[in-house]
Amino acid sequence: MFRIGACALLLAAFAPAMALAQAYPAATPAARTTAPAQLDAMAREREVAERFRRGLDAAGKSDWKTSAAEFARVVSLDPAEPRGSTARYDLGIAQANLGQFAPAEASFADAIRLDPGFAAAAANLVETALAAGDITRARRAADQFIAMAPASLRARYSRGLVALKQNDLTTARADFATVSAASPGYALAHYDLAVTEIRAGDYASAQTELQAALALAPGYARARFALATIMLRSDRRAEASADLARVIQDADDPSLRALAVTLRARLTGVQQ
Repeated sequence: MFRIGACALLLAAFAPAMALAQAYPAATPAARTTAPAQLDAMAREREVAERFRRGLDAAGKSDWKTSAAEFARVVSLDPAEPRGSTARYDLGIAQANLGQFAPAEASFADAIRLDPGFAAAAANLVETALAAGDITRARRAADQFIAMAPASLRARYSRGLVALKQNDLTTARADFATVSAASPGYALAHYDLAVTEIRAGDYASAQTELQAALALAPGYARARFALATIMLRSDRRAEASADLARVIQDADDPSLRALAVTLRARLTGVQQ
């Protein structure tokens, strides 16, 4: 009995080695991938994949500095499409979140150069150029975005914002009206259309749009402040005062709240 048990124990002890020998038989020839160009390409592919993973993980944690560094390295490796334009897009996102607007513009523009139909890159280029105060470039990007996606409401809204900055009221009115008609529940479009109408001197239309925005979002303090100014133009002081009181209550922006406090104090003679 002892000899049988020892034999079984001995076999069990050698089982992993036997299995390993079966999994990797000595007769299997080694793969031949020793050409320098092929080895370099394989190493580059592995690095691109790994840095993409790291960059996306960092972005998911809002670690934009790390994300930017990872995607900058991917861009330097110049991967083929679609990863080339994607890496530049992700780099632009990280740069924009770091406040590096000019480099972000360049990254989004490069993404579009590689993929002329990259609408998301065009949308972010518009917003980044606006943040940088680069209105001319923002308008070019907005027109490009419209050309890529003529049915996109985001494209229309983006161009409307740029047109309003340029005081191109005809384009701004048309784009905001298109958005508000297609998406009547979007309070921002009503507000921006109202701002356009105020600049054009059409206060009745502006009032209608502001009331539409406030019906959708009663706490929209900026829209209510604009409505108060229209009430003042027609000497409806009580309504203006009530709107300003609501702005003081709802405003998250300290500057807007302070402005409402000052204006209401002038109307009522009461300091807040």
